[in-house]
Amino acid sequence: MKRRVAPLLISVLLGMGCLWSQTAEDNAFTLEKCVSTALQQNPLILSSLQHYQASLARIHQAKAFAQPSLNYDSDLQPSFFNFKNAGETYLGLSQPFEFPGKQSVRGKIASKESDELLAEIDLLKLDLTFQVKQAFYGLLLAQEKLTYAQRNQELAQDFLNKAELKHEAGDVAQVEVLRAKVEAATAANEVRAVANDVRLAKATLNYLLFRKKYAPIEIVGNLKQDSIKLDFDLLLQRALITRPEMRKIALSLEREHLQKKSATMSYLPDLELGINRHRVEGEGSWWDVTLSMPIPLFFWQPKKGEIAEAEANINAIQKEADHIKNTINLEVEEAYMNAITAENQIQLYETEILSQAEEVYNMFLFSYQEGEIGSIELIAARRTLLESARSYADALFNYEAAVAALERSIGQTLEGERQ
Repeated sequence: MKRRVAPLLISVLLGMGCLWSQTAEDNAFTLEKCVSTALQQNPLILSSLQHYQASLARIHQAKAFAQPSLNYDSDLQPSFFNFKNAGETYLGLSQPFEFPGKQSVRGKIASKESDELLAEIDLLKLDLTFQVKQAFYGLLLAQEKLTYAQRNQELAQDFLNKAELKHEAGDVAQVEVLRAKVEAATAANEVRAVANDVRLAKATLNYLLFRKKYAPIEIVGNLKQDSIKLDFDLLLQRALITRPEMRKIALSLEREHLQKKSATMSYLPDLELGINRHRVEGEGSWWDVTLSMPIPLFFWQPKKGEIAEAEANINAIQKEADHIKNTINLEVEEAYMNAITAENQIQLYETEILSQAEEVYNMFLFSYQEGEIGSIELIAARRTLLESARSYADALFNYEAAVAALERSIGQTLEGERQ
């Protein structure tokens, strides 16, 4: 019996281990996985895609042929509704035929409207990608600051231990111990505050991924990334070409020109062809053919109505395009300057400040242990060390946030251009 139970227990434990590993893997998100998950599950994007499918159906509606009509005419009835003894009857079909080109123009208008919706979806995806990247790096920043806060707590506790030992040896006064206890308590409170920031950052990322707010989530990534060689003029050129707003405004302009063309074509006559079987009581049956077309007698109506509306819309869209270009220019420049500033800060911290802050703290810690300086100097050195680490993390976050904003402003990813 024992021989049977042991393999079974091992199998159960292995199965539980595999299940735990799979669960941990499901809750681990890279930046790429976060972005793809958000784009696949965001309700606004899913709703917009359904609207896009509806717009594709409208293209077929716009290009549809008019339905034929079945005509029946009963004349010379001897009594009311006496169809059987009618002296003359007509039975036939009639079919409207639009002037060549009208149907095609309507289809093109509907197609442009559909493409505009697709451009709006691309803009939604661009905005969502930016928000996800900002939340992802925000969570990395919060976790990094939590690590710094925990280290600060360890240093504060170490300082308290050293102060108590020095007080017991009679080297420092009681006030030094009290000051060390205050520092340790402050450091512990800071750890709790930053841990709450991590919790809120995870909730924000879960919200963007359309997951439960406090569902377990672990991210895989680093704040420190390779830099990107940036050229403002090239970035601006790319933005004016690839931004969904520019594509949408171009499509809107084309659509309004087609609307104007459609309104102008209303002057061109449509035709209606009818074929009837004509029967006269006592005389026989004949075939009748009728051809009708409208006369554009009130020719000023399209000019004052649909054509004037299309011309006004064209002028409005052209002004809107100028505004969008100026907005894009400003967004690209702002993101570009933020990225350059953050990159310069990163280089400054990496080449000078971080190493100097660490060196000063170690020197002051040795001096304090030797009784050469008091606690105030050591506390100031530790705070400088911690503040340097925090500022460095902020600079790393600011750079990645600026790159994400730059990607949003040009409508393209820059991940493949990191050095």
